[in-house]
Amino acid sequence: MPITPTYPGVYIEEIPSGVRTITGVATSITAFVGRARRGPVNEAVTVNSFGDFERVFGGLYIDSALGHAVRDFYLNGGGQSIIVRLYHEEEDTNDRATLAVGDLNLEAAYPGAWGNKLRARVDHDTRPLLPGEDEDSLFNLSIRDDETGQIEQFRNVSITPEHPRQVDRVLLNESRLARMTGSLPTTRPSAHPDPEPGEDVWGDNDPDETNTKVADDDQASDGIFLEDDDFIGTGKDTAKEGLYALKKADLFNILCIPPYLSDGDVDASVVTAAARYCEERRAMLLVDPPSGWGIVEEAIGGPGDPAATPTVPPTGVGAVGTRSKNAALFFPRLRQPNPLRDNQVEDFVPCGAVAGVFARTDATRGVWKAPAGLEATLVGVPQLSVPLTDQENGQLNPLGVNCLRAMPAAGPVVWGARTLQGDDRLASEWKYVPVRRLALYIEESLYRGTQWVVFEPNDEPLWSQIRLNLGAFMQNLFRQGAFQGKTPREAYFVKCDSETTTQNDINLGIVNVVVGFAPLKPAEFVIIRIQQMAGQVET
Repeated sequence: MPITPTYPGVYIEEIPSGVRTITGVATSITAFVGRARRGPVNEAVTVNSFGDFERVFGGLYIDSALGHAVRDFYLNGGGQSIIVRLYHEEEDTNDRATLAVGDLNLEAAYPGAWGNKLRARVDHDTRPLLPGEDEDSLFNLSIRDDETGQIEQFRNVSITPEHPRQVDRVLLNESRLARMTGSLPTTRPSAHPDPEPGEDVWGDNDPDETNTKVADDDQASDGIFLEDDDFIGTGKDTAKEGLYALKKADLFNILCIPPYLSDGDVDASVVTAAARYCEERRAMLLVDPPSGWGIVEEAIGGPGDPAATPTVPPTGVGAVGTRSKNAALFFPRLRQPNPLRDNQVEDFVPCGAVAGVFARTDATRGVWKAPAGLEATLVGVPQLSVPLTDQENGQLNPLGVNCLRAMPAAGPVVWGARTLQGDDRLASEWKYVPVRRLALYIEESLYRGTQWVVFEPNDEPLWSQIRLNLGAFMQNLFRQGAFQGKTPREAYFVKCDSETTTQNDINLGIVNVVVGFAPLKPAEFVIIRIQQMAGQVET
């Protein structure tokens, strides 16, 4: 409101400039969904390094490809990931390990056999009682994970209801290892005896009475191989579980679903649902080649090699489960040593390594640069499962299959940048990965950067502010080299005026903004023409 002058003098009034800076969103936050050894289930957990992944989810796991994909992501330049752990309970087994410390019943914080290594210890070396506290109500609880050596200590917890340090609430809020089950005990647990002189309380004392271990009958199982229902089963969407646990994450740009079936593949129905969800969230899905693609003919849907695959029908790109413009397929798989099998060489899916290349390219060149070429080297990949020739690459590339090649001097590299709509026969405008990712980046940035527009007066002053702020964002991208054209007029436009928003739109509470840009297409084919020069005859 303008200042009302009441006394003679000078008045200062600040006038809003209308400048609202739009900040570009992150471009390479990668989500991984699958099976892990430990950690929260159906929660979207942000991880910033492979060390974080090992601490929270247990690192590499012999029964899951998830850990290897996350490792490859960080080896190849990944910066931040979101992990969703899924768990499929095995019949007639416990999903969580339990242990009883007197009448205090504890269970592992999360499902899995990792909880079998938990131990607990109680002592009564507590602080003096405060006025009103029951006598013998306080105790100290220590919990140890023998697998990692992590020890949690909770001092001065109580079994008294509504006590500030009520033991069940303390464990729920502070412990990463255990939770209390059942009702509060009526008496505090008895203290464990002190160890023999020179012995550790967690050591193998004889008799072992200084702590409580998980009994054989109370041990848990790691579960069994996941099924499609664990990802997209009935009610998973509304419950935010499975694949849709990613609804708990504010933003992700790339989605990877490493193989979870016993044959090393992913159900086509899961790929279909994941691609549809990526379109909703403005993200890219990296699709791995089926394990049966051992030769090029199987990838293109040809006759295949009857000697190698006598009972497997040939499957092509159409069998992977999606043709989404927000999905890209990379072939072949990576051949790497497996640390869990004495470094024996095995085939691993490329999604994690490729996502790392995406992140590295975004950081060094920008999201508009194709994450392919001699710079897109695959770190930690000694060889590929199928060595491809130029002719075989020429068969796959027109079908929208991005090839991984071993190039002289550079080594294994990403040698393709097409979406699954990159099949030449589809003639799609979203043929190339960098074009699609740049559009998603602009969409998400403008979506988040224009929330202030809602409920503003819908007239020319608002429209001019929209043009100013969106134009500044697009101009910044133009200066970074994200668009075609030598001038801003050739590279982009932002239109918001009485032509885009009619009086009827205003009456309906709608403001229409049209943003256009001229994307850079990758130089996929380089043609060099050479000719002899005829000798010049002087006359």
